[in-house]
Amino acid sequence: MKQLQRTSLPEQVAKHLREGIRVGQWSGALPGEQYLAKELDVSRYTVRRAFSILEKEGILGLRGQGYRRGISKEREGVVTKKALRILILRHDAQPMASPQAFILLAECVRSLEVAGHQVIYLKKSQNELKHDVVRISRLLQETPADAWIVESGQYPLLEWCASQPIPCLALYGRTEGLSIARTGPDLVAAYREATRKLISLGHKRIVSIVREGFRKPAPEGCEKAFLDELEAHGIPTGTYNLPDWEETAEGFHQLLERLFKSTPPTAIFIDETCWFVAALAFLVHRGIRVPEQVSLISGECESILDLCNPRFAHIRWDNNHIVRRVVRWVEAVRKGKADRKIINVQAKFVLGGSIKPVIK
Repeated sequence: MKQLQRTSLPEQVAKHLREGIRVGQWSGALPGEQYLAKELDVSRYTVRRAFSILEKEGILGLRGQGYRRGISKEREGVVTKKALRILILRHDAQPMASPQAFILLAECVRSLEVAGHQVIYLKKSQNELKHDVVRISRLLQETPADAWIVESGQYPLLEWCASQPIPCLALYGRTEGLSIARTGPDLVAAYREATRKLISLGHKRIVSIVREGFRKPAPEGCEKAFLDELEAHGIPTGTYNLPDWEETAEGFHQLLERLFKSTPPTAIFIDETCWFVAALAFLVHRGIRVPEQVSLISGECESILDLCNPRFAHIRWDNNHIVRRVVRWVEAVRKGKADRKIINVQAKFVLGGSIKPVIK
């Protein structure tokens, strides 16, 4: 039997650098030993040995101690496309906070890497940085990248990103009036349809639970559509319909306690699956039956909810269209084109067994 060849760490680093040069990730010269060692999580000695391998192959030219390794002109000529370094800023680093968003990002990363680009995540998420624009902007500026993808960014953060020279794509998030590319689901029509359905079933005390970034400074998009639809049917609106709450487990529990204390809602929209599941646990504990006493609609279409029978009413869209849009946007950036279009994917309301007419 032919023995498997073991690849040493310097050879692995050399392979990585060789591929980066081939697709145009670097031109002229490679970054220094210290930078690459930190980036690849290896020692400077390992990087130096990888450099030696590439020098023997004629890919790199030694410019003397203290100088960056130059890429040979012959090797630069094999580049067909310039690879970009794409930096992704996550909303939450915990996959279970929003499995659908986690899967979407993974698909985006896979598709971009297949296209030859290098994709990295900022070392801390927006939640970990407490949505502090100053701290987030400092980290973004300190991390070398050709383009940014910001997941579910709040308006102040996206406003700052839009003012920077580095191209930025908002994956979800509020971009009203900003000169910035955006993609994600278009939820307005779906929320209008779902709200009309609830009203037709006799519901008037309807609550939508969303994060602060979608309520302030003023409701827009699907939140505004929800309130507009209530008002169009003669139902007064206020903070009861779009309540404030602290975005923690305790804060969410306190919100539900407050809602069901005196004038309990007959129907609730819950934007994210993690909070939807938490609401179900609260209702079970309180002995509140779904949909007999309260109707529920999920703002996401996570696979975990698809397993339920009967299925919960929910909002659904096709992530594949979003992934393709992300790849096309990066391709435009690679070509030096300023793509600031807002291209969203139409979402739809899916009726399920979690809504029912109000009991008179």
